[in-house]
Amino acid sequence: MPIVRRRASKQSAIARGLKRRCPACGHGRAFAGYLRQVDDCANCGEHLGHIRADDFPPYLTIFLVGHLIVPTLLLVEQNYQWPVSVHMVVWPALTLVLALIFLPLLKGGVLGYMWSIGMTGREVQGRG
Repeated sequence: MPIVRRRASKQSAIARGLKRRCPACGHGRAFAGYLRQVDDCANCGEHLGHIRADDFPPYLTIFLVGHLIVPTLLLVEQNYQWPVSVHMVVWPALTLVLALIFLPLLKGGVLGYMWSIGMTGREVQGRG
């Protein structure tokens, strides 16, 4: 008799993805590297390699980092008046660090969401 797995909810699949874990079981790794997905979960065998998140994780990363950096930059400028040379070092470096931190986490969350609704990333093909 085949084993019937209960599908995880969207919220738990996204939460597991944000932790870079398999959206199905939450135990196996969803990524083999910084952004490269595993083909199959080592724990439960769920096939993940076919899911293509493409441009959505970078879009979310830019959106989130921009909404964190710009207000912070404005608050610092209003309250402390740093020299321009300090701004030119601090803000690009902080932006880069935050983007590098958030991108793999958000890709995991998008992977979890796409898995939870059965998407593969190839739904729109053959447009011409």
